[in-house]
Amino acid sequence: MMVSLSLLLLGLLTAVLAPRLLAGAEWRDREPVVALWMWQCVVGAVLLSFALAMTFSAAAAWHQVRGHVFASAPRGVVEAYALGASGPWSAVLAVVLAGCGVWTGAMLVREIHRARVRRRQHRAELLVRAPALPGEEPGGRLVVLEGERPDVRWLPGAQPRLVITTAALRRLEGRQLDAVVAHEQGHARARHDWLRHCSAALASGFPQVPVFAGFRDEMHRLVELAADDMASRRFGRLTTALALVELNEDRGVFGPSSAPDAGLPQRVNRLLAPVPRLSPAQRLRLTATSALVPVVPLAVAFVPGLRALG
Repeated sequence: MMVSLSLLLLGLLTAVLAPRLLAGAEWRDREPVVALWMWQCVVGAVLLSFALAMTFSAAAAWHQVRGHVFASAPRGVVEAYALGASGPWSAVLAVVLAGCGVWTGAMLVREIHRARVRRRQHRAELLVRAPALPGEEPGGRLVVLEGERPDVRWLPGAQPRLVITTAALRRLEGRQLDAVVAHEQGHARARHDWLRHCSAALASGFPQVPVFAGFRDEMHRLVELAADDMASRRFGRLTTALALVELNEDRGVFGPSSAPDAGLPQRVNRLLAPVPRLSPAQRLRLTATSALVPVVPLAVAFVPGLRALG
């Protein structure tokens, strides 16, 4: 039972303290890809801590589960975990954590279902606004729509499509349009839609957990910064910044009033006044350190067994 409680406490402390530590990291905007990786490792460590706590609690509460978990383990390893002296709280903890796991899965399924419904609605709208011409093969990757509002967006799915309005074609110059397309392609190549689904599912399922709420908020910001960097490396920071301004200046995001895309001015300023990136050694060190975070709950879980074997 002590291992289960230790894992539960580790998960709770990580869920509360990690967002504060990450919020104080000044390098996040300089290295959004590394920051994304670190957030994923932290969230994975929290989920792994709770999953292991559920497993050991269930093994302590029910002999059938214990037989599966420690099927091939020596008797000394089983005795090292002191599973028989846990009391009725093991079953309660296992059931609660299992319920949280089921709820998380349900939230993820709901989020994916909603995304698919939105994609079907967008594709149905595309068929109405841009029907296939005689002799044209349906399902092309590029769709041009008549519209007075400049817009460029990528629709993921089994048949991904890039949608561009005629207003965007009129407003954006050649390299600016290429930069916007590269931005959207960056989202598609990095599968940022799946990161958005997972972060939204965790935050909607457990809105009071700081690490899940922070994961969702930072995910939306960091994926845009990462896509901006992908575009700027190919077509330049100035070109990418001008393209963002041309696309969004009519939406009121650069004025004093708040808007849904209030982060756009910061993104443009970041492109126009870049801060030097971290050195490759620093990026490697941060990446390796982040990868070690999920190892901590594994170490807590396996230390008693390894000591018994040693």
